[in-house]
Amino acid sequence: MPDVYSTQELIEILAAEREACLRGDRLNLRASPFIGNAAVDRWLDPSAMQKFAAFQDFREQVHGYQRDHQVSGLVWCDLAVGDRHLRFPRVHDHLIALESDLILLGQSKEQVLQFWLDATAGMDLFFGLQGGKRYEQLDREAIWAIERQTEWADIWMSEGDHFLQVVLLLGWGLPQEAMYRRGSSRSGCEYLYAVNPGQLPIG
Repeated sequence: MPDVYSTQELIEILAAEREACLRGDRLNLRASPFIGNAAVDRWLDPSAMQKFAAFQDFREQVHGYQRDHQVSGLVWCDLAVGDRHLRFPRVHDHLIALESDLILLGQSKEQVLQFWLDATAGMDLFFGLQGGKRYEQLDREAIWAIERQTEWADIWMSEGDHFLQVVLLLGWGLPQEAMYRRGSSRSGCEYLYAVNPGQLPIG
């Protein structure tokens, strides 16, 4: 057994534990979906909540391990838009960012932002509102006002037949809180969408 698990080893451990929880090998029997309404409760399956809670508990332990042993939560990602390529750090979905990770994310923000600006030249830009339920057309000059208030960036792409969307996240605080809107005003992020002319974003 290694003295300290690496980031990749923690990811593999979490993936195996998640599968075990989904199979029902792990349950948190204290977790209950019941709300005290008999008409509703009879349709609820407690095992689903117990599986989810078991994985949440285990993941919290892994996050504690990360803090205690200073194991990074970052993974390196590659993205290609047309003939442009970017390699950048991102916090893994099931891990947390350490202080050292936040520094690296901050250092890469300008590179991610510039890639998005270059790769989306000629596309229509939108600002996401109400968690992606509404969109407001965005002027390129307004991006810099948003950028100045943020600390790190992430980028995603989705594409299909005749559709391309490149999403830029400009965030502050802890990514694990900001992206899932679990944080206070200390953590958050803004979603900027780029789509082909005449199209609308898909949240």
